[in-house]
Amino acid sequence: MKRDIEIATADGLAKASIFRPDNSVGKALSGIVFYMDAMGPRDPLYAMAQRLADAGHVVLLPDLFYRFGEYGPFDGGSFANEAARAQIIKMINETTQEITKRDSAAFLEVLDDEGVVGPIGVVGYCMGGGRALTAAATYSNRIGAAASFHGGNLASERPDSPHRLAGDIRARLYVGVAGVDGSFPPEQSARLAEALRTAEVDHIIENYVGMSHGWTVPDRGDAYNEAGAERHWKRLLDFFEETLA
Repeated sequence: MKRDIEIATADGLAKASIFRPDNSVGKALSGIVFYMDAMGPRDPLYAMAQRLADAGHVVLLPDLFYRFGEYGPFDGGSFANEAARAQIIKMINETTQEITKRDSAAFLEVLDDEGVVGPIGVVGYCMGGGRALTAAATYSNRIGAAASFHGGNLASERPDSPHRLAGDIRARLYVGVAGVDGSFPPEQSARLAEALRTAEVDHIIENYVGMSHGWTVPDRGDAYNEAGAERHWKRLLDFFEETLA
């Protein structure tokens, strides 16, 4: 069950959607923030959020690009278009990790208003992977589980790289890595692993051999891999069931 809302953030109104399982009235449900990929909220992400909700969660999928007004629409193939790619990259670069920190405070308040119970979970795909880790570090008293799939630049040289926040993370982490991904090369994976282990964060970094960046999202063309996507679903649903129950 999907419901569209607007969220009042420190910088304006963000469009978002809330997903619940059918017949969930009166049931105690955990809450999850779903951080989108770079193409923005659209039908394939809505289907993914609903599948997550049907496992027993209230899922919030916000538009992280709301500051730009109307854009796109984009889909999984838009990055191949030069004009669309330029617009997407601009929006990614201008939607900084610091901005996501501020926005996430409002996202958590929405889940509170929805009456969720227990620790919050977060999951992010592509650009959203780093946002999920950043949120986990920033709101460590609220977020108990954080997952990233084909997240880019999780341990880059940038001063706002999520791995630099490892010492603030109290959540359990699961990081699913594409076997071939220029946005998260092996040296970044090693750097992230070292930071998390040094900070004694309970974590798993799993390499999906043969998968490409975007393998979990159905509209990502040749990158999408049905078997790999189902493996990701098993890992994610089990991870949240174990951690948020």
